[in-house]
Amino acid sequence: MMPFKIFNLGLVDFKKVWGFQKEIFLAVKNRELPSALILCQHYPVITLGRSADKKNILLSEAELRNRGIQTYKIERGGDITYHGPGQLMVYPIFNLNLFKKDIHWFLRQLEEVVIDYLSDLGVKSERRFGLTGVWINGRKIASIGIAIKNWISFHGLSLNIKRDDLLNFNHIRPCGMDIEMTALEEIIGRDIEVEGIKEDLIHKMRDIFSYPQVTLSCSERR
Repeated sequence: MMPFKIFNLGLVDFKKVWGFQKEIFLAVKNRELPSALILCQHYPVITLGRSADKKNILLSEAELRNRGIQTYKIERGGDITYHGPGQLMVYPIFNLNLFKKDIHWFLRQLEEVVIDYLSDLGVKSERRFGLTGVWINGRKIASIGIAIKNWISFHGLSLNIKRDDLLNFNHIRPCGMDIEMTALEEIIGRDIEVEGIKEDLIHKMRDIFSYPQVTLSCSERR
């Protein structure tokens, strides 16, 4: 299989990356790229998936604006979640015709990327039956919400890294449930720079999805 192209966008507005995903989706669909992987962080934003209930946002629109938090209704699966600078966002724009045309398989593979990465750090994590994402001691550390069209994926997973960014989850019912979120800093008890873990996640994506060595630059920016 061909390697996926890496786009490392840094800290960027959600709406800009949302549009960029659609551009890359078309490039993959038109066979201009075999597949691609977008890594980034977002300014504070709440996204509502296809099954989202607005009642799971616990603040008014005015209160959210005062806190600098944007909201978007998007086409991924799932309910409501929060994204912020303290998370690593991983958006695989993958042509599943080249992998396996099975949505459940794809979700489990994305979970495995996180589980394997955490295991390398000595952190035990797990799936929860009937739910999507990755959990540590009953608290959620990674959320996954995808969309698939023409068997090409977009949207993806978020991994909570910085403990300071957890406070904004208090403004929602994450995934429409009364659950507690956690972050990697909280688990391992030391500061972690989001930029510093990107290469490790790229290698995990390559390993889990059985791609050959990535030869394209991770520093490519748009």
